[in-house]
Amino acid sequence: MENKELTAKPENENKNAPAEEKKFNLLDEALDWLEAFVFATFMVLMIFIFLFRTVVVDGGSMEPTLYNEQRLILTHFNYTPERGDIVVCNCPGLNKIIIKRCIGVEGDTVLINYAENSITVNGEQLDQSYLGEPMDLKDYIFDDSSRISDYEYEYHVPEDTVFVLGDNRNNSRDSRFTEVGFISESDILGHAAFRFYTADQPGKVGKLPSIA
Repeated sequence: MENKELTAKPENENKNAPAEEKKFNLLDEALDWLEAFVFATFMVLMIFIFLFRTVVVDGGSMEPTLYNEQRLILTHFNYTPERGDIVVCNCPGLNKIIIKRCIGVEGDTVLINYAENSITVNGEQLDQSYLGEPMDLKDYIFDDSSRISDYEYEYHVPEDTVFVLGDNRNNSRDSRFTEVGFISESDILGHAAFRFYTADQPGKVGKLPSIA
């Protein structure tokens, strides 16, 4: 009679298999979620590093448009400055970063008439309804080389530069001053796209009408 080898199988082997398989599946799924979260966080950081920057307003030179300690989001990727933009830029003459409004770009002629409280760009008058008060003539500190009459200053914006002013014209060191002058486009860090902390409420930094 042929002998057959008998083998024994653990009674609980099949019962444990589904539980172990489920355990490993949950672990794999958790790792997948963690990997997706890390990747998404990395992408958000890269977007902010290469497309956006955040800055805090320091001082009152842009009042009443912007106030001290307001926080702004800047965009700078593939940016070309335009009239009316609020720009943040390096100022080598002051050895600091400043925030101002772009009034003129390369090739523009900017004429400031303090007697009439007016600014014209290429002969067209700007809408300055956003200003809080009339401009004062401070001829003792302005760059006198641009003066053409008792109350008028004319600026011809060179290539690859911009002419900037603070919205608080009577309390702003800007392109009217020798130590600031025209701002090189390479010194522009970006333009303000959104303010997410203000004295009233967060909101988009709108481009005010620049030419009436």
